[in-house]
Amino acid sequence: MAAAVPAAAAVSSDAPAASATAEPEAGDEDSREVRVLQSLRGKICEAKNLLPYLGPHKMRDCFCTINLDQEEVYRTQVVEKSLSPFFSEEFYFEIPRTFQYLSFYVYDKNVLQRDLRIGKVAIKKEDLCNHSGKETWFSLQPVDSNSEVQGKVHLELKLNELITENGTVCQQLVVHIKACHGLPLINGQSCDPYATVSLVGPSRNDQKKTKVKKKTSNPQFNEIFYFEVTRSSSYTRKSQFQVEEEDIEKLEIRIDLWNNGNLVQDVFLGEIKVPVNVLRTDSSHQAWYLLQPRDNGNKSSKTDDLGSLRLNICYTEDYVLPSEYYGPLKTLLLKSPDVQPISASAAYILSEICRDKNDAVLPLVRLLLHHDKLVPFATAVAELDLKDTQDANTIFRGNSLATRCLDEMMKIVGGHYLKVTLKPILDEICDSSKSCEIDPIKLKEGDNVENNKENLRYYVDKLFNTIVKSSMSCPTLMCDIFYSLRQMATQRFPNDPHVQYSAVSSFVFLRFFAVAVVSPHTFHLRPHHPDAQTIRTLTLISKTIQTLGTWGSLSKSKFLDEISSTETKESSGTSEPVHLKEGEMYKRAQGRTRIGKKNFKKRWFCLTSRELTYHKQPGKDAIYTIPVKNILAVEKLEESSFNKKNMFQVIHTEKPLYVQANNCVEANEWIDVLCRVSRCNQNRLSFYHPSAYINGNWLCCQETSENTLGCKPCTAGVPADIQIDIDEDRETERIYSLFTLSLLKLQKMEEACGTIAVYQGPQKEPDDYSNFVIEDSVTTFKTIQQIKSVIEKLDEPHEKYRKKRSSSAKYGSKENPIVGKTS
Repeated sequence: MAAAVPAAAAVSSDAPAASATAEPEAGDEDSREVRVLQSLRGKICEAKNLLPYLGPHKMRDCFCTINLDQEEVYRTQVVEKSLSPFFSEEFYFEIPRTFQYLSFYVYDKNVLQRDLRIGKVAIKKEDLCNHSGKETWFSLQPVDSNSEVQGKVHLELKLNELITENGTVCQQLVVHIKACHGLPLINGQSCDPYATVSLVGPSRNDQKKTKVKKKTSNPQFNEIFYFEVTRSSSYTRKSQFQVEEEDIEKLEIRIDLWNNGNLVQDVFLGEIKVPVNVLRTDSSHQAWYLLQPRDNGNKSSKTDDLGSLRLNICYTEDYVLPSEYYGPLKTLLLKSPDVQPISASAAYILSEICRDKNDAVLPLVRLLLHHDKLVPFATAVAELDLKDTQDANTIFRGNSLATRCLDEMMKIVGGHYLKVTLKPILDEICDSSKSCEIDPIKLKEGDNVENNKENLRYYVDKLFNTIVKSSMSCPTLMCDIFYSLRQMATQRFPNDPHVQYSAVSSFVFLRFFAVAVVSPHTFHLRPHHPDAQTIRTLTLISKTIQTLGTWGSLSKSKFLDEISSTETKESSGTSEPVHLKEGEMYKRAQGRTRIGKKNFKKRWFCLTSRELTYHKQPGKDAIYTIPVKNILAVEKLEESSFNKKNMFQVIHTEKPLYVQANNCVEANEWIDVLCRVSRCNQNRLSFYHPSAYINGNWLCCQETSENTLGCKPCTAGVPADIQIDIDEDRETERIYSLFTLSLLKLQKMEEACGTIAVYQGPQKEPDDYSNFVIEDSVTTFKTIQQIKSVIEKLDEPHEKYRKKRSSSAKYGSKENPIVGKTS
């Protein structure tokens, strides 16, 4: 008997869409969706000169967080006993929501009490571009609770004329506080907000208060308050609805948002101030306002230097147009592997003109990978590298376009390979407390160096032997590129019998396995940052693996032979399920309880290529299991369902599983990986319910039958024939943006081609052209002309969209709220 389809299951994706729309005319991008995609990458490098503790023990145990406004989305490891902690942690994530400030908080870890915020770096979203791609020291600013605000308020003001009992005329100010949006979480949970509404002037402060709204970050107040604006006895009809000048300049409406603390002190959430003179020309004013810090919220009585934080930040915001706009640019880029010489190709030119090659490498690698063009391109740029390599011992040890392309390729296609090879051993290392310290200076009291050496030898032997036996798990794409590298290295250094192996080991040991061992969290091999002792152990193991990868050995040579062979391999390489993601979240009980708002439990979730499970604790038996093949859709869940943020639903062949992640980035990542692992499932849904089924009806559409069809189209999934989840339009848009930002250098490269073609060499200042690789000036010049042409054509729809966006997002709208005045 077939399993019953749950309530949210509407219709399989094979069925025709009920809401299909007519195909828009070519060039009419207004009628199609333009996606706005944000991402953040960079590095938290280090802090210095933090304030010491008073007393004999001055050192601190520090960590750093990244926050979107007041929502924490990333946390570093704890660096113990230091006032200049060295974090050195890279980060990358998609930003799934709007925000005002990107903030970095430095904390002092406290085991018994709440962690202490030492200081912060807060950067306005519009200022992020000023710091893009360069390391900068930022002074830490004091953390004042009155300045920690986020969210916006929807407000309407009106002036009414009233006749009093004695026949005089006065004016009444009507304040309608409609709603708030995006208030912060308090202690990880939605707040209990209320607002105070005050009319403030030189001699008055009339205050009123809304009702408290329970457990919501988007409260709907819809409350109206009336304030009498006093009039002079000389009032005449001529002044009509206008307040007298001396009054209008002195009065303002102030809205303060608070979280109701019940038994503890209420928490300030932000304020706005609106001068009554906004009604000077109109008797009605309605707008959204961004919440601002409180009076003196950004000021501190402390004058201490809190220290500094060194950061590297790269924020991008891409406006991704419909696919057909990118055709000419994609065609030009995908021709790159066939261009002779490769340095005259569009892809290579992009890497030459970008301020940071890394900006160009990721979108190029992903786009070429998507279209099976990466192997010939990487081979061609590696061959260019080899021309400049004079010593076989330094082969592929630099930071060139070739090595960066291969690094990114291995991260993308090698994730599965790392999991099946390293994860079991890394779990054993991280979960044990065995010390491997062999440096006498760093030994702890009671440590035995011989025991530590034995521990280190055991882990290294086990790890190295596992690696050299893993050739059948190595992805075919990596094998193909390694084969090309091996052949080219042999041709370049025909008298060196070892170079064929060092060309491959430079990547697979030094740049792949060793890097993953020392930072397993970055490669999703571990859910948390290891502690300081474990990091030291992993560092020692990683360095030893690098050394063994460099030395010759029979087992290593056999392994390198196998992974640089053109024989067909299974990319999976194992019948065991692959761990994809794990972490702690909250889930709503699967039962039919009517007290659902309280019925959320903290659980440890684990996703493999076969099943999604949750457990009471890591390592414990699964409480509940959903086979991946039974997942029909994974979608966000509206906050109104349970008054909780960052929720999503896993719709499967039983009751939907409702889950709350710890922040918006984590929720986005879980949705993404669950969608990818289940994208090929049969009977995937086309429609779903964006809200929950509670107390006999769907909150979204009010339908009473639990098995009714969904009321909203499912988010479009990735096509089933794409092995790696790559959004080629997004990658091409990123490349377009990079070309646009680098037009000046592209122009200089074009001039250099002309100079070389006419005078057979650069005739201007060396700094202008000496860094460009131009082997064939005529072909390079021709490619640059083609690049400029396709970029100019892409400029037109982008400019049209920007104009439409600026005109549609009226200042004061929800999308473009007013930045109110601050104290």
